[in-house]
Amino acid sequence: MADTPRQFVAVLDFGAQYGQLIARRVRDLGVYSEIVPCDITAEELAAMGPAAIILSGGPASVYAEDAPDMDAGILDLDIPVLGFCYGEQIMAQKLGGEVAHAETGEYGPAQLMRLGSSPLLDGTPNEVQTVWMSHRDYVSEAPEGFMVTARTESCPVAVMENPRRRLYATQFHPEVRHTEHGERILRNFLFDIARLTPDWAMDNFIDEKVAQIREQVGDNKVILALSGGVDSAVAAALVHKAVGDQLTCVFVDHGLLRKGEPETVDAVFRDTFGIPLVHVNAQERYAELLAGVDDPEQKRRIIGTEFWKVFFEEAQKLDGVTYLAQGTIYPDIIESGARKTGGKASTIKSHHNLIPFPEGVHFDLIEPLDHLFKDEVRELGCELGLPDEVVFRQPFPGPGLAIRIIGDVTPEKLEILKNADAVVREELDAYNARLFEETGERNSAHSCWQYFCVLPDIKSVGVMGDERTYERPVIVRAVESQDAMTADWAKLPYEVLGNISRRIVDEVDGVNRVAYDITPKPPATIEWE
Repeated sequence: MADTPRQFVAVLDFGAQYGQLIARRVRDLGVYSEIVPCDITAEELAAMGPAAIILSGGPASVYAEDAPDMDAGILDLDIPVLGFCYGEQIMAQKLGGEVAHAETGEYGPAQLMRLGSSPLLDGTPNEVQTVWMSHRDYVSEAPEGFMVTARTESCPVAVMENPRRRLYATQFHPEVRHTEHGERILRNFLFDIARLTPDWAMDNFIDEKVAQIREQVGDNKVILALSGGVDSAVAAALVHKAVGDQLTCVFVDHGLLRKGEPETVDAVFRDTFGIPLVHVNAQERYAELLAGVDDPEQKRRIIGTEFWKVFFEEAQKLDGVTYLAQGTIYPDIIESGARKTGGKASTIKSHHNLIPFPEGVHFDLIEPLDHLFKDEVRELGCELGLPDEVVFRQPFPGPGLAIRIIGDVTPEKLEILKNADAVVREELDAYNARLFEETGERNSAHSCWQYFCVLPDIKSVGVMGDERTYERPVIVRAVESQDAMTADWAKLPYEVLGNISRRIVDEVDGVNRVAYDITPKPPATIEWE
């Protein structure tokens, strides 16, 4: 944690679906935040030096045998604490309050009624305000020393506060947008109660990281696997700003990227930034390995294993390389190490444990983005001068187009999918640009967050030029989302859908039908495989 800012908020994770969202909301207010496992000891947490602590929600009951627990000593550290939902319940339980189990749960919007003066609710309506609930258990009696400052119809202790000990808790979720005054509540806690300063900014981050990378690398050389995605691109730009030509990027072109992307990688990194770049054309190698493979998990294994094999072959050709840099971001670390087992978060492990170093090969790691969320990575890319077509590139799966082809991957299918996908991206890039001009927001209410084509392993009958055709259909997928945890199908104008369909059928050989996927996530996923 040596690179953790002096002032930060620790979010104890009790298995909440909103855990990452809490950390993001705090950062949005200019304060650095970090997620830590709920089973951390008071001594370990104190050593990290948080300026404030937030206890997340969670799906378990505090009465369950395997319920997530916490060290009660954390509440005695004389650090301001704010609990949400499960966080309120475990705070009450640890301090001698009562938690009850309701016959019916309270989910979704609820009307909060204030019961008097409240530092936490200061500046919110004195009468009724809408909050977002998601619970069955609730605090029925607050611990000694706490004031009950708000309730709902079903929840007698919707907010409890102990200003003397700086302990605060809500049964509802201030971090979600559906709680109409949630941001004000967070501001009250961070700035009025915890007395923090909003000093988390990207320009400060760049200066700190550049200095850290220079100190770590010294006169040694660095290698980075450039995938063409946002994370590795931003990591490359940041490391290059720090150490210049001591960095060499290796771009493994497996032939599964979208149309025009390999050329963009070359143009941006070799030509614009002048970063030493090794472009490895491994398309034939991958085509042979994927021939006849139709299982999506097997495709993933083949592509991932071969990527590192090709990369390390190239790395060993370079002299004097000591460090491997990569674009690991904070959600990667959380997802790879904070799997919930039995309702309890395990200790967070670094994502880089997944790198399969060959026998006899080792590099020390540089992961300069490992404390950033995706939108922060994009902001950093803009600050570093990367072009919009790189920074605002849509999420793209590591195995590339191989898992957007249902069934085996062939050169013919790849060509069809690349050309159809290019049409979709061109049309929806333009659609998003129009919305951006109208709203000033990159991810406005109706802009598309991700869009692409899927090529199913079937053919369909059509009529073209008065003749019967038997060719492939293409499925268009376009979704609206904020964070990919949930997504809804994009309500595109008929004119836009019509243009996409017409252009694909007219311009892409081998396609005679276009379908549009209108399934939200859940129950579907965004990708098909």
